[in-house]
Amino acid sequence: MTNKLKVIIVLSAFLVALFPTLNAESNAGLRGETEIEDVTKKVYPSVVKVEVRNRIRKVATGVVIDKIGHIVTTALIYPRDEKISVITSTGKKMEAKFLGMDSETHLALIQVKDKNLTPITLGVSKDLSPGSWIGVISISPENTPAITQGIVNSISPEKVRLNVWVVQGSSGSPVVDKKGRMVGLLRGVYSSDRPFIVEFREREIAGTGIVLSKAEAASSGMAEAIPVDIVKSVTSEIKEKGRVERGWLGVSIEENEEGKVGIIAIEKESPAELAKLKEGDIVLKIEREEVASTKMLAKEIRKRKPGKNITLKIERKGKEIDVKVKLGVYSETNVRIELESKFPRLFFAPKPPKVPAVPKLLELRKLPKPPEPPEPKMFSWSVKHRKYIGIYLEEINRELSVYFGVKEGRGLLVAKITKD
Repeated sequence: MTNKLKVIIVLSAFLVALFPTLNAESNAGLRGETEIEDVTKKVYPSVVKVEVRNRIRKVATGVVIDKIGHIVTTALIYPRDEKISVITSTGKKMEAKFLGMDSETHLALIQVKDKNLTPITLGVSKDLSPGSWIGVISISPENTPAITQGIVNSISPEKVRLNVWVVQGSSGSPVVDKKGRMVGLLRGVYSSDRPFIVEFREREIAGTGIVLSKAEAASSGMAEAIPVDIVKSVTSEIKEKGRVERGWLGVSIEENEEGKVGIIAIEKESPAELAKLKEGDIVLKIEREEVASTKMLAKEIRKRKPGKNITLKIERKGKEIDVKVKLGVYSETNVRIELESKFPRLFFAPKPPKVPAVPKLLELRKLPKPPEPPEPKMFSWSVKHRKYIGIYLEEINRELSVYFGVKEGRGLLVAKITKD
C-alpha cells in the first residue's frame, strides 16, 4: 500500500469520525427561518410595550409572567405622578399598577386587571452556557414583532453577557432560548452598563419621536441580561412585600487618589452612625473580603438582608480597626433618589424654554438705523441683465424674529429701499 493511499484512508476515517460532532454543532442553535419564526410566534403574545408619559414619554418592554396580570419590566419606567400604560401584542391598551422595584437589578413589577394575557414559559439559568443561541423579542415602534438573535458571551451568578444587537426601547425584553423559554430579562448595554429606554418629547409624540440621549442608543453588539432565576426571586419578593429588601449602611463613599474607598459623609440615625463610623474612615474589608471599589462595597452591602450583622475593617488615622455594623433597610425612597440621580433625564421633564418678551412697536421704531454699506459692497438682489432692484438688507436678531413671527429665527430685513 502506497504512502499516498494510506494518507487518504486515514483522512477519510478522521472525517467520518468528525461528522457527527459537526452535525451536532450545526443543530445546536437556530439557523432556519422557520425555527426562528416559530419561537417568535410562541413568545410574542407574552410581550407588551410599557409607557409612562408626562412632558416626556418613556417607552420600554415588559413580559407577562403569570395568568393574573403580573408583568416584569425595567425599574426605569417607575412613575412619579404619571400613569403607566401597557399595550399588548394585539394592540390593546390598558392601565397598569406599579407594585414595586429593586435597586440592584433595576427590575420592576406592574400589574394589569386583564386576566386573559398569555404568560411566557420560564426556563432555568443553568441551561445556558457560553455559545448558547438566544433571541431578544420586543415590540417595534410600529407595534409589530421585533426579534434579534445572538449567542451567550459569558455567564456569572448575577448577569448574563450577550453578543446580540438590540434596539431602542427594548429594555425589559425577554431573552429566550431555542425552545422559546425565557432565560433572562434584557437590562442594557454591557459596555456602558446603561439601560435601553427611549425618551420622546411630548410635542413629538404624534410623530416617531426623538432620542434624547446617546446612553439610550442601540447597542453595537454586546448587552447584559438578568438571569431568569434572579427574575423569579425578585418578582416573588415584590409580590409578597412590595419591594426587595436590601441592606443599608447609610454612608457616602468615594475612591481617593490611592484607589481606596473612603467615607465622606454619614447619614443621621443610620447604621453607620450607630456603629460610630466617621468621615475620613477608609473601608479596607467587608467580612474579610477586600474592598476594591465603591461599586463593589455598595453591591456587597445590598446583597445582604436588613438586620444582618457585618464586620468592616477600616483604617482611621493610620490604624486598622474592626467595626461591627447591623445593617438597616434600603428604603424605596433611597431607590428612587438613586435612580433619579443616575438618570435625571428619565425622571425630570425639561422645562419649556422661556419666550423672550415681544418688543413694543415704539421700541422697534427707536432701534438705531443700520449703517449704509459702501456702494461697492452693497448686497442687492439682481434680475436678468444684472439690473438691481435697489434694496438694502439686514440680518434679523432674536427680538425682531419674535416680533415678526419668524419661527426659525433667521432671515433678512429690508432696511432701505433706494428711490427709482
